[in-house]
Amino acid sequence: MSDEPERWTQATVHPDMWADPDDDPRDSGGPGPEGERATLLDFLAHYRATLRMKCEGLDAEQLARRSVPPSSMSLLGLVRHLAEVERDWHNWIRAGDPLPKLYGVRDADFDGAVGEPGAVEAAFTDLAREQAAADAAVAAHPDLGERVGADRIAVRELMVHRIEEYARHCGHADLLRERVDGRVGQ
Repeated sequence: MSDEPERWTQATVHPDMWADPDDDPRDSGGPGPEGERATLLDFLAHYRATLRMKCEGLDAEQLARRSVPPSSMSLLGLVRHLAEVERDWHNWIRAGDPLPKLYGVRDADFDGAVGEPGAVEAAFTDLAREQAAADAAVAAHPDLGERVGADRIAVRELMVHRIEEYARHCGHADLLRERVDGRVGQ
């Protein structure tokens, strides 16, 4: 008997998809956004939604499960990590001393991810708060070429880096989720 879950998808139209097009909140069915900033924000929103979708329907233990050993990654760890990263991006833009780390020392976002409902709720609350703060900081700089923060990073570069970070971790989430309960799809 294997402890590997059987692969499955909820999609019926395209079996390699996470959900059917009519049920996928990321699929607007209309034309794409107009302009560079709107396009970047749309991609960021898409990947943020993908991460949330990969976590839906799992309990606290499943979210915290390190399902791809020897990696210390878990879906909950990814949520905590991305909350930490959103705070870092906000710190790149804001003046003054950086806000403190949410979870402490390096890799504490992954290592401290425990399968308790309170920890899950706190992680998603942290993520939403940090996303909103980073979004507001970026929105205050409408010129994508403007250089911000102590490192003088271009807003465009920051936006692309945000998309890249979520896209990379959504790939990790694909593997983690499949190993937790067998669900597959983009």
